[in-house]
Amino acid sequence: MSRIAFAHTALPKNVYNQDELIGAFRELWAEKFFNTDRLEQFHRNVMVGQRHLALPIEQYRKLSGFGATNSAYIDAAVELSERLLRELFEKTGFDPRTLNALISTSVTGIMVPSIDARLMNRLPLPASLKRMPLFGLGCMGGAAGIARAADYLRGHPKDSVVFLSVELCSLTLQREDLSVANIVSSGLFGDGAAAVLMLGEEHPMAGRITPGMPEKAFRSPTILSNRSIFFPNTERVMGWDIVDSGFQVVLDSSVPEFAEKNLRPGVEAFLKEQGLSLSDIEVWIAHPGGPKVITGMEKGLSLREGTLKLSNESLLKYGNMSSASVLFILKETLDQNPPEKKLGLLLAMGPAFAAEAVLLRW
Repeated sequence: MSRIAFAHTALPKNVYNQDELIGAFRELWAEKFFNTDRLEQFHRNVMVGQRHLALPIEQYRKLSGFGATNSAYIDAAVELSERLLRELFEKTGFDPRTLNALISTSVTGIMVPSIDARLMNRLPLPASLKRMPLFGLGCMGGAAGIARAADYLRGHPKDSVVFLSVELCSLTLQREDLSVANIVSSGLFGDGAAAVLMLGEEHPMAGRITPGMPEKAFRSPTILSNRSIFFPNTERVMGWDIVDSGFQVVLDSSVPEFAEKNLRPGVEAFLKEQGLSLSDIEVWIAHPGGPKVITGMEKGLSLREGTLKLSNESLLKYGNMSSASVLFILKETLDQNPPEKKLGLLLAMGPAFAAEAVLLRW
């Protein structure tokens, strides 16, 4: 078994409330969108209060073509990730020179060499660091990365891993795409990054309170197991089409209904293998796909209303940050210091269509 020792988050410094963003989109699409009041309604319905953007809002108009946009993504993603990891190491007292593996995920830009290699030249990481970049997992990537890190630590119980997620969704916006999916996405998605320090059960720090934290700090949870859940023939439910101008969103309106009707059997089968049922899970850490998706998950899993309160709050404060969002909620959950002997489930859905579930115990 492995342990989640610490979670940390970082946001771009450019923050705008939804009114400011709606105004910008009204100006952008006024001549093309037949009903800008309808555009505003779409943006209000996603229940997002504000979002952080990789660039100052006026700079987005200057970006022309996928090359320029992707270059902006590389610069902003590396800068944000470096700041995030420096803060994580500082807050925990963890020596980055002893890190064994760095797993990273992002689905809002492309870079080769990957972001982990670029960070190697900016941070005091060992030349022997195992680097594992993940791509294509979308909103599911936060949960999948935790699961893959746990799989690695099961085979390397003396090791340490940092899992990094950085998503700059604002840089994927298709300004010429007036589809409902793109307009909804333009009101829903935000930018952010998160990192999680994980330790194998034989790591010297695994049995201690997180280094650098006060005595009243949270007790970090152990990862008991994880499960991947794949739904066949659902490739057009969510994802990207790669076009000349970059990433064009694929987002079917059936996602909330899909979450309500199809998620439960896979989750129940996973818990049954552990000798558990849905009623045994006291802490839920769920990716906030959108307000209707959150409601669909609560209904489909027979959760009490308000169980996914942290998911709704994260959506309001930051928008949907793709793979990073569930890690923001993980941090909030850890900060609340759940008592010992509680079971939790970290859960996210994403492209294919698929889901990842991680069973936790405090």
